[in-house]
Amino acid sequence: MIARMWRGWVRTEDRAVYLDYVEATGMAEYRRTPGNRGAHMLARDLDDGRTEIVTLSFWDSLDVVRGFAGDDIAKAVFYADDDRYLVEREDTVTHFDVHDGA
Repeated sequence: MIARMWRGWVRTEDRAVYLDYVEATGMAEYRRTPGNRGAHMLARDLDDGRTEIVTLSFWDSLDVVRGFAGDDIAKAVFYADDDRYLVEREDTVTHFDVHDGA
């Protein structure tokens, strides 16, 4: 199994609306993609007026990730209103092999 992680930052005042927006766009698309094993969103307020957002999704394989992200799986996928909310973002994502202890 593969874990895919991305990070971005929004103004803390935009936290709730951005979380709802990502849930309706990226998270929904993750979950609709065949081979997705789940997706979670993490948020933490920082002391500088920003909130860090992390998306973490789980996939059967890197080939399955291509079904969501396209051929360049290291490139982050963005949606129409991301520019409206994000004050900083990673343009790439990180992939990990998941070790389940078995």
